[in-house]
Amino acid sequence: MRIDNLRPFKYFLVLVAVTGIFSASSALAICPVCTVAVGAGIGLSRYFGIDDSVTGLWIGGLTVSMILWTFEWMKKRMYSFPGEKPVIVLGYYALIVLPLYAKGIFGHPLNRLWGMDKLMLGIVVGSAAFFFGGMMHFHHKKKNDDKVYFPFQKVVFSVSPLIILSIIFYSITK
Repeated sequence: MRIDNLRPFKYFLVLVAVTGIFSASSALAICPVCTVAVGAGIGLSRYFGIDDSVTGLWIGGLTVSMILWTFEWMKKRMYSFPGEKPVIVLGYYALIVLPLYAKGIFGHPLNRLWGMDKLMLGIVVGSAAFFFGGMMHFHHKKKNDDKVYFPFQKVVFSVSPLIILSIIFYSITK
């Protein structure tokens, strides 16, 4: 993708950021802005030359995070319906993957790593890594009488695999 094609995107990104700053209210765990931010992040990462596999890692982590927040939100409010977990998981991935596919971001034959689209590969690996990191947090917390070993343990355990994999994927694709 040529940089000239991204100029309107830069102006849009600045407009979204300024609007967000001046209209900020209390934080919501899940919001449509998150999905827009993912799309903006892909464009911005391409502008800076970051490989799609690395971008996909973080999109996958964000997706798992939103899914888990939704599960927790539904549990607190005692909402449920038959097949809720598969529907929510498939729904979130559809909300992220389908628009990217429709815009032609997925499927370019030269954008592959190990025979798979780089962005999709990153999303799959990033989702698994973020989920694994989160489960490791809960495992260690349970072993320590339901107490964390250090402040922000949950964040460190969840984000560390994404950082490590970002470095690995970056070095592979460079």
